[in-house]
Amino acid sequence: MRFTEHELTAGLTGAAKNVHAAQDKQVRKGQRTAEEAWDELGRFQRFQLLDGLGDQLLPVLVALPDVEIPAGERAAYTDDQIKAAVEERLGEERGLRRKALLAARVALVKLAIGAMPPRADPDALIVPDHL
Repeated sequence: MRFTEHELTAGLTGAAKNVHAAQDKQVRKGQRTAEEAWDELGRFQRFQLLDGLGDQLLPVLVALPDVEIPAGERAAYTDDQIKAAVEERLGEERGLRRKALLAARVALVKLAIGAMPPRADPDALIVPDHL
């Protein structure tokens, strides 16, 4: 089953919050939370971070194999499945740089998948009567 737009957006945003928190000195020192650091970012700063990560994450997330995700559960992929999807889109990098990029992107994809909400039950969705 493919990811929904909402799942992709939540995954990308979750990964961006984690990346920003890792770069924020006050978060690393425990002086504020990752959510507080994210809230302090301006709209353009958020856009820049999401845009940069989107170019790296979205093609990989879309390339992951189709798996059935039961309602109420999150997507689950093996490390090998994620690594294969990342390697296909890594480009022409060679050597140590390729290994570093591969490890970083695999970690980012795992963050994004972990930030996605549990799959909603389509039968349980409430549709307003006026539609």
